[in-house]
Amino acid sequence: MNATELRAKSEQELRDELTALLREQFNLRMQRGMNPDAVRSDQFVKVRRNIARVKTVMNENSKGEQS
Repeated sequence: MNATELRAKSEQELRDELTALLREQFNLRMQRGMNPDAVRSDQFVKVRRNIARVKTVMNENSKGEQS
C-alpha cells in the first residue's frame, strides 16, 4: 500500500482501511502474547507504517477541506 493508492480513496474507505489495520495490529499483539515465536516482527513494522500512512492521508484531506 502506498500513499498514491490511499489518496484515490474516499474518506469512508480510508476509515475502513484504518479500522482493518488497527484490528490487524491488535491480532498480531494477541498472537505474540500467545506464542512469541509464531509472529514475525517485521509484520508489526509494516502494519504500524501503514496506519501512519492512512492517518497522514486523512489529515491531508481534512486540511485541504479547511482551506
